[in-house]
Amino acid sequence: MTLLDWGIIALYFVLSAAVGLALSNRAGRSVSEYFVGGRALPWWLAGTSMVATTFAADTPLAVTEMVTKHGVAGNWLWWNMVMSGILTVFFYARLWRRAGVLTDVEFTELRYGGKPAAILRGFRAAYLAVPINLIIMGWVNLAMMEIISVTLHVPKVWALAVCFLLAASYSVVAGLWGVVVTDFFQFGLAMAGAIVLAVFAVHAVGGIQGMETGLEGVYGSTDAALAMLPRESAAWMPAITMAVYLGVNWWASWYPGAEPGGGGYIAQRIFSSRSEKDGVLATLWFNIAHYAVRPWPWILTALATTILYPGAANPRQSYIRAVMDLLPAGLTGLVLAGFAAAYMSTISTQLNWGASYLVNDLYARFWKPDADQRSLVRVSRWATILLMAASLAVTALLSSIEGAWRFLLALGAGTGLVLILRWYWWRINAWSEISAMVASLVASMVLWFGLGLNPDDPTQWAWIMLATVGISTVVWVVVTFVTRPEEEEVLRRFYLKVRPGGRGWSTVSAGLGLGGEPMDGGPLNWTNWVAGVTCVYSSLFGVGQIIFGAMSRGLFLLFVALVCFVWIGRNLRPSRESLGPIPGVKS
Repeated sequence: MTLLDWGIIALYFVLSAAVGLALSNRAGRSVSEYFVGGRALPWWLAGTSMVATTFAADTPLAVTEMVTKHGVAGNWLWWNMVMSGILTVFFYARLWRRAGVLTDVEFTELRYGGKPAAILRGFRAAYLAVPINLIIMGWVNLAMMEIISVTLHVPKVWALAVCFLLAASYSVVAGLWGVVVTDFFQFGLAMAGAIVLAVFAVHAVGGIQGMETGLEGVYGSTDAALAMLPRESAAWMPAITMAVYLGVNWWASWYPGAEPGGGGYIAQRIFSSRSEKDGVLATLWFNIAHYAVRPWPWILTALATTILYPGAANPRQSYIRAVMDLLPAGLTGLVLAGFAAAYMSTISTQLNWGASYLVNDLYARFWKPDADQRSLVRVSRWATILLMAASLAVTALLSSIEGAWRFLLALGAGTGLVLILRWYWWRINAWSEISAMVASLVASMVLWFGLGLNPDDPTQWAWIMLATVGISTVVWVVVTFVTRPEEEEVLRRFYLKVRPGGRGWSTVSAGLGLGGEPMDGGPLNWTNWVAGVTCVYSSLFGVGQIIFGAMSRGLFLLFVALVCFVWIGRNLRPSRESLGPIPGVKS
């Protein structure tokens, strides 16, 4: 580290602080400004903020570990979620924006009614804001401390405190606008750093040809390292596990940032978009950037580190070692500033997102429902500070709560289908969601601890997932039919607000005098979904083919992606937002 490196890092911190101060007045106007930016974000800003949030400090380290152990195909552990993300684009982004809620948990009392809906809203708000949110921030803090310990000759606790406090400060002061604007330039900085490191790493192993030769010695063959799909004999991804990933996991399992039907901070950015069209485009851009644009610089660096540091005891740290060993003065500071940017973009979002649950769905809903906007903003800032302090405490205890993370995720292991269908089937009620969560938790615990199945074993994980999904689905479907449906007034209110259409709402829409109103977007939603999934995978694999010299194959895949994108553009028809009020119906 030279004075130039330190100067670049310091400049980054100054710019981040300046953005927060510049936007502080706007955030103080109302709780809507604080948590959803006054619903005025353009698609490119909302979408880039989604991407920046998923680009945490530990993300390139995790990709390095996957690639080191399993080759490029190791990324299927997260690539399989493309189908879920694209489903959100065409089936749910419009509906989320149209719902007009402040958080995805608030949606519970728009869709359902009575005490069960209130209980479900309060529970999910507390569950997401505290244990889930704090564990996520704890993991991100731990990864940043690992980076600091390897790269800087300063106490890692103090260095982490500087990054964390700055991220927290502009989250507290500027609300969502401060988060998304800093996300925009933080994403650019983080990507620039990743690309620079990839260029130097590839050069260090003799270019692409030298890399292919070196990989043959590490993996046994070049194909084993560079194959886009897992081999049939791969112990880490047997056929049944791959089938579950591609056929079940993406729609059946709830996971933060990849919720079936959208949710969490993805939904928050959709709420914040200035129109339904912006919400759709923001989510589409997020999925393209997340899966097709970002991975290759990380993958190239990861492949190079397997050659540069063979047999590394901790593959995650190989990425950090490459930063310190390969980059000249100035560029080292740029890449480390990129790490800080990736870290801060995630932390700032988690703080703002978590505080939105505490304030909107707990404080304002159950404690002070008559609070004015200024006082709610004040409470929002204190809630953000509270979460900041709590996450630091969780970080210190992280080694003792790794099991708690799996325990919490067990609540969502088989709940995905009910979260998807609640938008399109009137008969689902609050008890459907509650029973799905309870059944998923109980089934997972019995399979893990009662029958002794090991979720770390790929084959056993697949059977756990299939059994949990099957049991929870049977339970919530039975509960749905043995409990009373939601009151007609609740169903009518929801339908008039969101206008989902489709056969699942034909009874309600007919009662409103609308007849059998078709699903918003109609059958073209399905063709757009197929085209979107194809577009993302074709772009991802096409870029990879070009990088490794298969130019004609790569260009063909990119052409397929372009055709799919053109198809989507032609089919994005105006939504019901543009139709105006329903004649003769009071909403």
